[in-house]
Amino acid sequence: MDLSNNNTAKNLEAAFGGESMANRKYLFFAEVTKKLGMTELAKLFRETANQETEHAFAHFRLIHPELVVDDPASLTEEQKKAIASRCLELAIEGETYEYTTMYPEFAEAARSDRDSDAVAEFEAQTQESQEHAQIFRKAAHNFGLLTSIEQHHARQYTDAMSVLEGETVTKKAPSDEEATQKWICRQCSMIYDPVKGDPDSGIAPGTPFAAIPDDWTCPICGAQKKLFVPYEEPAAA
Repeated sequence: MDLSNNNTAKNLEAAFGGESMANRKYLFFAEVTKKLGMTELAKLFRETANQETEHAFAHFRLIHPELVVDDPASLTEEQKKAIASRCLELAIEGETYEYTTMYPEFAEAARSDRDSDAVAEFEAQTQESQEHAQIFRKAAHNFGLLTSIEQHHARQYTDAMSVLEGETVTKKAPSDEEATQKWICRQCSMIYDPVKGDPDSGIAPGTPFAAIPDDWTCPICGAQKKLFVPYEEPAAA
């Protein structure tokens, strides 16, 4: 399916989100009605939730055809690894976005609204999303898929990969693209954004990753600079 049409891509993403939300909402309704003793109604909600899941899966297959597996027996081990690696990559991207951007912004808005319950919920989810990202990265390492993920993120950044291998790379003046390139910590998935810098560590906004001192460490987990790899933004819907 051709997703070059931006409206179609956006509509598929919206449909996937809607069906996914309906699934969880109906499961919640099923739990509520079950507690109320309305077993038949609870059963109806569960059955409908399952149908919404199938709808969501159908949309997601169109969004990510690279993950569609029709005949597993026909795939090589490398192809299987590539698919599994892509699944982990998408999971890491989603969880990283949640704990670095989405939930912190939601928590800040809740503080402005003086809604302490919402603040507590968003902060708890921030922590949990970070833990999930770490778990997925560990899974990628344990299953031997981390290399594939790193290569995807760093397709055009061979110098960075050489640094990770312990090789010496001659530094050069950053291009416009390099000056705005984000880098992600392999250990905790913290993302360094040159536009924002890391003021708390003395790194001014607008500082490219290459210009950061070599003794700089991840402000979240303390990982060394060499444990960061280029971060590729999730494809726009």
